[in-house]
Amino acid sequence: MQSSHLQAFVDQFSTSEPVVLDPGCVLVALAGLPDPRARRGVRHQFAHLLLIMVCSVLVGAKTLVEMAEWAADTARTELAACGIGTPHATTLARVLERLDSDAFDLLAGDWAQGLGRPVAIAVDGKEMRGAKNGKGSRVHLLSAIDQDTHAVLGQVAVGEKSNEIPQFPVLMDHFTSLSGVVVTADAMHTQAGHARYLAERGAHYIFTVKANQPTLLEQLSTVPWGRVPDGDKSSAKANGRQIIRTIKCATLSPGIRFPHALQAMRITRKSRPVGAGKWHLETVYAVTSLPTYQASPGQLAGWVRGHWGIENGLHWRRDVLFQEDKLQARNGQTPRTLAILRNIAITLLKNQGHKNLARTTRHLRNHPGKILKMVGIGSR
Repeated sequence: MQSSHLQAFVDQFSTSEPVVLDPGCVLVALAGLPDPRARRGVRHQFAHLLLIMVCSVLVGAKTLVEMAEWAADTARTELAACGIGTPHATTLARVLERLDSDAFDLLAGDWAQGLGRPVAIAVDGKEMRGAKNGKGSRVHLLSAIDQDTHAVLGQVAVGEKSNEIPQFPVLMDHFTSLSGVVVTADAMHTQAGHARYLAERGAHYIFTVKANQPTLLEQLSTVPWGRVPDGDKSSAKANGRQIIRTIKCATLSPGIRFPHALQAMRITRKSRPVGAGKWHLETVYAVTSLPTYQASPGQLAGWVRGHWGIENGLHWRRDVLFQEDKLQARNGQTPRTLAILRNIAITLLKNQGHKNLARTTRHLRNHPGKILKMVGIGSR
């Protein structure tokens, strides 16, 4: 980003007490986002509105009204010290619906990727059930997260008449480097083209195999698994259930025709309510481009389990903490831009070591000074 552009963004916070923005903060990362408004009649600086949107979502604001109320009721004094007024919800609405959501996602992803290099990336899609676009279809987003930190590293929209498959390389193109990174995805993305793409980028994959790849599924299911020893076995209790997971790994023969596949995996999950006698058994097959000397069965099992962190660490949080699926935003880019703001909030809170995000947002709601510091606002 050009220094003059960044300086113009920082200058929007000029007051009698100079405001300092931490160079690595999320606000500086978003400084390149273009203001979608016409200049005539503008009352609030774009940087001010962006700060209010990010901060209010950080404290759990779910709607545009809640965003405006936080600025007007809770943080008025602290915002005024930075020369920031309190906009009406309709002002925020007009900005959100017109924002360049592609640019917003790119900037937010670049910022999140700058927080640390991931070892494994989980890719999965989510449909926003309550939100619809102008033609009445639901908004569908494909996201990539760091399995370890749950930072949202990238996101793209899935077109109305398309699906996630063609958007997979578009999403992964957002990463400057994938060399040595493990990418996990569900069965929809077990595609030869995806495997070749990742290999060309120097990445490895772990793909679940289901009925959408019938030939590959049949080949994996007929491997003589009875002669393959258990590679890793673990037992745990969670949510009132006892779960036993076992993974077996086998080196693939040349007859398995899937690009760059070197190992097959069979994962079995036995589960039952604690104290019950009957087990429920589930068997899942997967392929990976990782050779045996680079990944032990225990590591592979960890990445397979870690993949579902995108459900618990991102989708579940957006649905439960921010009630995303209950909201019915429809105008312009509003549904997607709200999702990006939630991604930023989750990434920032997790990066600062917070585990219980619901409790953290409740605490921060009445401490606007702490919120401003979290997004990088300080004074000399």
